[in-house]
Amino acid sequence: MKKRTAFLNLWLVCVCTGAAFAADLSESYGVVPAPPVVGERGIWGAIAYSQSDDKHGFFWGADKRDEAEEIAQKHCQRAGGIDCNIVTVFRNHRHWDDDDRSEFPYNHCAALAVGETGGAGDPAWGAKSAATRREAEALSIGVCEASGSRCSIREWVCT
Repeated sequence: MKKRTAFLNLWLVCVCTGAAFAADLSESYGVVPAPPVVGERGIWGAIAYSQSDDKHGFFWGADKRDEAEEIAQKHCQRAGGIDCNIVTVFRNHRHWDDDDRSEFPYNHCAALAVGETGGAGDPAWGAKSAATRREAEALSIGVCEASGSRCSIREWVCT
């Protein structure tokens, strides 16, 4: 009788604590679920440029990067651009804790600088993003003028 009572007490403790039926699958199988993929956060903007015909388009305020790129591309095409390409993409914080650990910077502004054609060939250009409009413009002009052209800002946009 003592053995049976001891066994029942042990069984009752195991059932009540879950020890008899519990299993830790991550230890049992060595599999730990991967964390969910987090999309790049922020408010997105993009500038598209068609160098061959000197047309451009831009968009800002998109929830997703690809949305900003697609709409900037369409605006460039509607302006008559035949070979529109995305030349810069940028984003701003939607919330101050937006850090998605993607390493993509939170630059609030972007600019497109275009050089004078002088009648021969495609114009030089430069496009950059930065924390401020002034910085974005200066960086874009610097890239553009590195080719020897005299450049000016064609477009700037901030989110």
